[in-house]
Amino acid sequence: MALTGIEIFKKLPRTNCKECGFPTCLAFAMSLAQGKTELAKCPHVSAEGKAALSAAAEPPIRTVSIGGGALKAGGETVMFRHEKTFVNPPPLALLITDAMDEAQVAARLRKMEELRYDRVGLTLGPELVAVQETGGDAGRFASLVGKVAVSGHGMMLMSSRPEVLAAGLKASAGQRPLLYAADKNNAEQLGALAKEHGCPVGVRGNGIEELIGVVEKLTGMGLKDLVLDAGARKLGAALREQIAIRRAALSGKFKALGFPTIAFPGEMADDPLQQVVVAAALIAKYAGIVVLPDFDGAMLFPLLLERMNIFTDPQRPMATAEGIYEIGGPGESAPVLITSNFSLSYFIVSGEIETSRMPAYLLVKDTEGLSVLTAWAAGKFVADEIGPFVQKCGIADKVKHRKLIIPGYAAQISGELEDELPGWEIVIGPREAAYIPAFLKAWKG
Repeated sequence: MALTGIEIFKKLPRTNCKECGFPTCLAFAMSLAQGKTELAKCPHVSAEGKAALSAAAEPPIRTVSIGGGALKAGGETVMFRHEKTFVNPPPLALLITDAMDEAQVAARLRKMEELRYDRVGLTLGPELVAVQETGGDAGRFASLVGKVAVSGHGMMLMSSRPEVLAAGLKASAGQRPLLYAADKNNAEQLGALAKEHGCPVGVRGNGIEELIGVVEKLTGMGLKDLVLDAGARKLGAALREQIAIRRAALSGKFKALGFPTIAFPGEMADDPLQQVVVAAALIAKYAGIVVLPDFDGAMLFPLLLERMNIFTDPQRPMATAEGIYEIGGPGESAPVLITSNFSLSYFIVSGEIETSRMPAYLLVKDTEGLSVLTAWAAGKFVADEIGPFVQKCGIADKVKHRKLIIPGYAAQISGELEDELPGWEIVIGPREAAYIPAFLKAWKG
């Protein structure tokens, strides 16, 4: 952004009204400077201030919304994650074509529903359905779009024929899908269609130079929400294009390339496992949307985890929500363990409890995402913090015993914790999570 947080702050009304969702105008200005919020959220900014800030508030890579606005691509402000943070995780799309029969379409829509995973308090899964025309039959394409529209997933309509896309738009129930693709031959017709329906447009070129020409034609028509495809279908060339586009937008401030990109791993490799490798590379650098020809859980889950890790703010540790986690259907005699809410700690400990096949309660204490030892050193995993949490969380209503298992590395707090929890016995557990299964199997209750 051209302006710093302090420069933005000086142009805000500085009322600290909190209506933007931030505690102060300065906090709002700092978030705006980082590209994490929008100027429109300030209800009291003057027309003069809005005019001065509007250009500065826009990230160099435009944020493009698909559908009702929940799905976003682009909005990035840095080349490398450690510089600040990446903002919008690239939506993953599953391809459905009008050459598929009803059973195949139904099976793929089921995948969109079933392949979802809970991780660190988040639900991870694919977000988009890419509906592709293959035979030029507008009616068949519209029928397929109608079936997908009922599912409620975000959509991308794929055809080079404006008349086919027009039929699909009529069947899409006003869901504002992404239209793909405008090229040098159909840019005017497809651009007019997108402008009429307020849809984002995928732009395809045979190389970056041709892509720029099509983009300039569409932006000249007043279209602002574009997604770029420079055309490379070999991984090496695709990576070079992705990096060049990103660098031109961020470092060169080249507006014609200041849009998110789209990638098609299925057109770069035939083997499904190779497609996953290609997708992983392009999620890292720097695809805004990734369209996969097909996937199963073993292919999708690693991509979701990679995406989550890359698009997590490096300045804020990944954390699990504080609370009681029931593992294996525990009863009133089940052991009670406690750990910090550092997500890696939670998943390692819970995984070892599951491995033991011993039902248990796992208490997760909010330590602001710090691991057990780091949280203890910071005064966040100590007796006077843990004691009130155990008393208030409700675990005493779930078990008949009063025994709390603490991590072995936190043994030094056991005496103080017994003072904080009268009537409770503090049991020192293993230092290493790998020993939890054997420890639980020997549990006497």
